[in-house]
Amino acid sequence: MLQFISHYTEQYSYLDSIRLALEGGCRWIQLRMKDISDEEVRPIAIEALQMCKNAGATFIIDDRVELVKELGADGVHLGKNDMPISEARKELGNSFIIGGTANTFEDVKVHYEASANYIGCGPFRFTTTKKNLSPVLGLEGYRHIVKQMREANIQLPIVAIGGITAEDIPAIMQTGVIGIALSSTILHAESPIEEMKKIINITQP
Repeated sequence: MLQFISHYTEQYSYLDSIRLALEGGCRWIQLRMKDISDEEVRPIAIEALQMCKNAGATFIIDDRVELVKELGADGVHLGKNDMPISEARKELGNSFIIGGTANTFEDVKVHYEASANYIGCGPFRFTTTKKNLSPVLGLEGYRHIVKQMREANIQLPIVAIGGITAEDIPAIMQTGVIGIALSSTILHAESPIEEMKKIINITQP
């Protein structure tokens, strides 16, 4: 299970990045555009949603619950400083996917009780695409959180995120997480499409 988080670089726009990920075979896209108004995000989100529909991909938007509802995206991802998951669930109902960011087992438990569908857990290592980074988890951090979840009988998909490269993936997948979220690794590759194909092959069980 692989999620691509849109990003822009000097070379690629947000929509370019999504197109490359889809062409490489990724079928789960998150549009993440921080510090920009909904008005600016809306036209990009509309086009990204259509691209994902055409490719049969799941499309979620970071943070913007109202926009998700308005456009009929598949769901929303909520970070630690965004709307609480319980509130978003009331707003969206049960037909939308809601993901939450977690750095500790306590975060996971709170999201589970608030009816999250999956957890974006990280960061695996230091990453420049995110401000105000939580403590880095590494492999041991994931093992520890997965173990605590099993002991508490919490069954929720965990997606590892934060500075992950292709070389990291086999070891991360052995910790018990079920997916990987990537951004810069794809866009900084010589051929983003080929890099995506390679990574999808690595993440398939």
